[in-house]
Amino acid sequence: MTLEQTLHQIYREESGKIISVLTKIFGVSNIQMAEDVLQDAYIEALEKWGNKMPSNPKAWLYTVAKNKALNIVNRKKYEVEYQSEVTHLLTSDWTMNGVIDQLFSENEIKDDQLKMMFTCCTPEINTDSQTALILKTLCGFGIPEIAKAYLVSEDTLNKRLVRARKKIKENRTSFEIPGVTEINKRLSVVLNAIYLLFNEGYSASSGNKIIRFELCLESIRLTQLIIESDLIESKGEAHALLALMNFNASRFIARISEEGQIITMENQDRSKWDKNLINTGIHHLNKSIEFNAVSNYLILAAISANHCSSPTFKETNWKQILSLYDQMLMIDNSPIIQLNRAVAISMVEGEGKAIELLEFLKGEKDLIKYHRLYSTLGDLYFQIGKSTEAVNEYNNALELTNIESEKTWILSKIKKCK
Repeated sequence: MTLEQTLHQIYREESGKIISVLTKIFGVSNIQMAEDVLQDAYIEALEKWGNKMPSNPKAWLYTVAKNKALNIVNRKKYEVEYQSEVTHLLTSDWTMNGVIDQLFSENEIKDDQLKMMFTCCTPEINTDSQTALILKTLCGFGIPEIAKAYLVSEDTLNKRLVRARKKIKENRTSFEIPGVTEINKRLSVVLNAIYLLFNEGYSASSGNKIIRFELCLESIRLTQLIIESDLIESKGEAHALLALMNFNASRFIARISEEGQIITMENQDRSKWDKNLINTGIHHLNKSIEFNAVSNYLILAAISANHCSSPTFKETNWKQILSLYDQMLMIDNSPIIQLNRAVAISMVEGEGKAIELLEFLKGEKDLIKYHRLYSTLGDLYFQIGKSTEAVNEYNNALELTNIESEKTWILSKIKKCK
């Protein structure tokens, strides 16, 4: 890993923590300023490290961010903009160092991240913008990654973020965890953002790696913060999401070959599946069921649990999985769910039924540029002996993916058709 790659990984892992604290210092209306400070610290690291990384790069980045924050706070022309109760303590030589260190302590950071999650979900901005804001400020996502997750253009996504920040500033949103009633209303949006984060790690939208482990670990960590909080009463949905992520994470090693190529589920060595993660998933799935509330995460976790409990691919209970997807459609009738359901249909009712559904889904605008629609169609056509149609669909998929390992995988499928 190059120095720049290492720094980018540190930025990804620590950006949400640093921005949360900076937002507490500057006030929610200055989220953009918090992001700018972190970006400046990142650029300074690139410039000053040269070819030699400091012994503790994370501490270096935190120190630079602290110093830049103090410099801004002490510029009198900005003071009137701050809503934070700690700002005046940072302008005093007597309290400055102690307060800044306390603000960046582990417990304070956890508390501020939780506040940041729910602040981004203020009801004054729409759901899509709330989620995008969490991914940008708290999870360190770039504009291209979020746009890919939403299946929208980068320009559209950037406009959403600008409007969201403007709305927060106009409404003078407070940096705090809302009351019990409001916190539970906003929880679904927070969990959706975390789920998108996990999906980006589980199946990356760019780069050479199909899986980005650090993103998955971050999403699991954020969900654990929610579950550990005494302020959140209804945790069924969070437990279900954590179950789903643990089940999926259990298959990480088996999904990728030593050469970095994709291994589909039917060809995976199930002895490599992490039994500890599967057991953790079962624990959280049972916890979720105790809350007696059906959610999309609960159904998806049940589907994933079914896969994890099957000794072999042939022994998978596809009828039960299809039944679960049918229930899922009553909660989320999205094209992505219909795409995944089509795979179950192919196993229960045959490839023809699944192909008919997927050909219909080509008309869905959300899937027009989604390469997995075409690669799935290619698989189904190949299975029924229609090689020409399969190659056409694989070529469509090839044009739409940015992942090198996925391109290699699709090319290997095309080769089998000839």
